[in-house]
Amino acid sequence: MNMNLEQLQSFLTVAETGHFTNAAAELHVAQPTLSRHISTLETELGSELFNRARGNITLTAAGETLLPVASRMLADAEHIRFQMQELAGLRRGRVRLGAPPSMCVSVVAEVVGPYHQDYPGVDLHLRESGSHHLLNELVGGTLDLALIVASEHDPASAESLEHTPLFVEELVVVSAVPQHFADHEAELSLRELADLPQIVFSESYDLRAATMEAYRQRELSPKVVLEGAEMDAVLRFVERGLGVAVVPATVLLDRPGLQSRRLIEPSLTRTIALAHRKDVQLSRAAGAMQNMILRTVADLAAENPAIRMVEAEL
Repeated sequence: MNMNLEQLQSFLTVAETGHFTNAAAELHVAQPTLSRHISTLETELGSELFNRARGNITLTAAGETLLPVASRMLADAEHIRFQMQELAGLRRGRVRLGAPPSMCVSVVAEVVGPYHQDYPGVDLHLRESGSHHLLNELVGGTLDLALIVASEHDPASAESLEHTPLFVEELVVVSAVPQHFADHEAELSLRELADLPQIVFSESYDLRAATMEAYRQRELSPKVVLEGAEMDAVLRFVERGLGVAVVPATVLLDRPGLQSRRLIEPSLTRTIALAHRKDVQLSRAAGAMQNMILRTVADLAAENPAIRMVEAEL
């Protein structure tokens, strides 16, 4: 079989754009050349990959089967290219890091600056998304490393992934209005929280699901003043005094305008892990990123009692 990476890239681009003309333009090749790549690939595989209705290009069953395989093969080829550059002694590299929004505004924000200072020749690519999507991207080969909310999405469920539990952090209540915490010097219960005006995350957030489930179990209803926001917006609304919010302890880094109280009865926590593929050796650049993340979270845990390292797993 003479299938090559150029043919796979052509296939992948047509599948993504749904149009031969647009795919040819994106790849900077003539359309007849692109069509020849696809035709040759179909001949090699013995199956048609696209349904070619006028103005409507869709994948056949064979094309659907090939899509994740082609994506992973191209990602692996790119990974090998960067590894070879490192072995050749080039001061270059690339790290593709994924993280949920709460980690991007905390741990990742603390890591990126020092990492770039130490390794200025390394290209950094950040993917901000939910843990479920990040796990899929790791398996597909489009990420090197990802910080995952392991307590909600177990990386061990994907057999191809290796994961290291890093730390357990409490969910805390934050506010910019002193009156909200006037009767709560250090902590407050979920029942007491239910009486405060609360800003609630989008339904896509595990944080929202965990908090709402705790309310449901105790037959409580929160006083919601705004819902559906993303992490940055929630923190901004809290800073503007609109209400309180339940957030991970790590997001309080560099937020001097916010006060926090530990949540009790119940105490809600989550576990953060660092994951990567088992079958692909981390590049030196990715390995350096992994080590810097480990050092950073250890420093954060030493300063904040609401963050606890998972020492036994490190």
